[in-house]
Amino acid sequence: MTHFPGASERSFPSMEVEGCNAWLGDVAASDDPDKTIVSGFFRMEKSDKPLVYDYTYHEMKCIFAGGFTITDETGQSVEARPGDVFYFPAGSQITFETDDFGVGFFCGQRREGEG
Repeated sequence: MTHFPGASERSFPSMEVEGCNAWLGDVAASDDPDKTIVSGFFRMEKSDKPLVYDYTYHEMKCIFAGGFTITDETGQSVEARPGDVFYFPAGSQITFETDDFGVGFFCGQRREGEG
């Protein structure tokens, strides 16, 4: 067992998307080289531009605080609130927007630092 105390309170690096106040940080990663999974937190604050993200791996995200408008490449849109869980399959293009802020806990099938 590995314990990561206060993981949600850490400062995470900017995603460095111009016009978008978004941060993402890996917290834990498995050591399985064939089926690596990584988890951490994503935060976004009200921004001039939405975050458009192309998933090259499978990810699940649980909204932890605040809220998002999450839209997929087909135009399906959901007002996401705390407790909502999403699955984004590899190949998805997902747009994140928020009127204030949102925080999500994610678990993705990728190597640490590749998100």
